[in-house]
Amino acid sequence: MKSLLTFMKKEYLETARTGKIVILILLFVLFGIMNPAVAKLTPWMMEMLSDSMAESGLIVTNVQVDALTSWTQFFKNIPFALIAFVLIFSDIFTKEYKSGTLLLVLTKGLSRYKVVLAKTALLLSLWTVGYGICSTITYGYNAYFWDNSITNNLFFSVIIWWLFGVWVVCLIVLFSSLLQNNAGVILCVGGTALSAYLLSIIPKVKTYSPAVLMNINSILMGIEEIDAYIKAIVMTVFLCIVCVAVSIPIVNKRQL
Repeated sequence: MKSLLTFMKKEYLETARTGKIVILILLFVLFGIMNPAVAKLTPWMMEMLSDSMAESGLIVTNVQVDALTSWTQFFKNIPFALIAFVLIFSDIFTKEYKSGTLLLVLTKGLSRYKVVLAKTALLLSLWTVGYGICSTITYGYNAYFWDNSITNNLFFSVIIWWLFGVWVVCLIVLFSSLLQNNAGVILCVGGTALSAYLLSIIPKVKTYSPAVLMNINSILMGIEEIDAYIKAIVMTVFLCIVCVAVSIPIVNKRQL
């Protein structure tokens, strides 16, 4: 356990030195502020455009915004933050393979499975903190400007989207341990997420697809119930475990 904690500390320090943590925090803070800002400015922007739209025969009525508008914006924007997260941390293993630094760590007695667990814990903690910062800022501004209580199942909605991000993080660990370059990792993670989305279109398998966890609007507006997401949650948790479990023998057999 001591060696695992020591390696995790090294990973955090290295990530901080490369500036990735600062970039990540700034990114999520920006998205957190942007969600209520866009909602708040929407009526003003529509008013500014009303004259030009009227000339085209379009009549702009008064636009009403509230906390639901801002949270809808949040769930529209957070996928872009997740994509940026993938781009930043797609080299979690590939950089070790190229530089040979992983071999130096292993020669000091650290087990390979601990390397996988440490890097997984690093990514999960960074995703959780970043996502938490973004959602907390959005919640705070929404509480100041409007009323968060008008949304349905808000906490549950935030959690299940976080879980979708956890699945993507586990995909990063899997493909980064398997492949040699960042581009391959990015393409495989994106391709897998896209496949999950396409599967969610098929009625018979829709309820099991992790992509269902991104469909938040219906539950926020009270159209869907929590039960509609249970199967997707169970499947997503199972796939997360499988990704990390498969990564361990891949790294064990890897020639360094």
